Amino acid sequence: MNRLTKTWVGRSVLAAIFWTLLSVFFAMPSLVRGHGIMYKGFDSVRGSFAWWWSWGLITPFILAFDRRLPFSGKQIARRILALLLASLVFTVAYRYVNAAACATLGIGCWNALRFSKIFALSNFDDSLWNWLVYWVIVGAIQAYRYYERYLSSELHLARMERSFTEARLNALRMQLDPHFLFNALNTISSHVERDPKLTRRMIEHLGDLLRRSLETKDRQEVPLAVEMEFLAPYLAIQKIRFGEKLKIEMQIEPEAQNAIVPSLMLQPLVENAIRHGISHRASGGTVTVSARRMDDQLEIRVQDDGVGLPPGWTLESSAGLGLSVTRERVKSLHPNGESSFAVRPRRDGGAEVDIFLPLRVPGGDTDGRA
Repeated sequence: MNRLTKTWVGRSVLAAIFWTLLSVFFAMPSLVRGHGIMYKGFDSVRGSFAWWWSWGLITPFILAFDRRLPFSGKQIARRILALLLASLVFTVAYRYVNAAACATLGIGCWNALRFSKIFALSNFDDSLWNWLVYWVIVGAIQAYRYYERYLSSELHLARMERSFTEARLNALRMQLDPHFLFNALNTISSHVERDPKLTRRMIEHLGDLLRRSLETKDRQEVPLAVEMEFLAPYLAIQKIRFGEKLKIEMQIEPEAQNAIVPSLMLQPLVENAIRHGISHRASGGTVTVSARRMDDQLEIRVQDDGVGLPPGWTLESSAGLGLSVTRERVKSLHPNGESSFAVRPRRDGGAEVDIFLPLRVPGGDTDGRA
């Protein structure tokens, strides 16, 4: 239907169908009763077609005239005055078109087009009715134009909201990129003099990390499998740094592999677990990343068995940049209570971050069923 209304041929066909159906509708009472009510002495069906087809021919000119008038609130008086004057012109024009239509359909004569016939006092009642029909058409046009403006304003507002959200998400993402880069460089610099060979390996992994970051810089969301690939070089750097003291466990269910998650989400969480949980223990510890499907949601959990959260720690007042930005991105991408982000002490010691997201997969529906 949208494709049909985009061409003048399509619009003409739809208009012809509309005015024809209107003609049939108004002719139905006459057909049922068996006598004409539209024109005395004329065939009611042909009279109805002549009546409404004539308005169908006049309406495009009314519409074209209307679109040339100002539509702002300050100029509404000029608009009404112009439409009022135009009502006289279009009513007279309709009389001529209708007389020609009646003559063409065999229910009138061509001499009805004469000036004296058109402006005869006996036609005053018909002219008044035609004038009222003109205003009904104008009213329908105004209603449609207001509806168009409403839709346009809604679309514009939606675009502005989407642009604002995208700008905010990009700003949050830009905060994360230099944050993890600075921390990675800081880690590497601490090993330059101590172990140049290990440092070169770290730099190689850092290069891989930066390449993957650039590949996803314009994507706010990626499949979890892609996010895990991005996490791998960072974990390789940390494994070189801590050696056997750092253990990484991955518990990713197959159903969760293709689930859509915010890009660059896991790295800050794992980094936070290593820096604030594991690095403060002489014996090191384990960081576990898990993901599983729970009905129509995806649960992602990052936990460590490190030193745990400090006394009085709260996510609202004590979280660092990585946790704060990640939480804000999750909330922005999934508003209206569609997601949750919690940081709490782990039962067996350490801390855990628990995230719930709507389960979505590329090309699938919202519950993850492709």
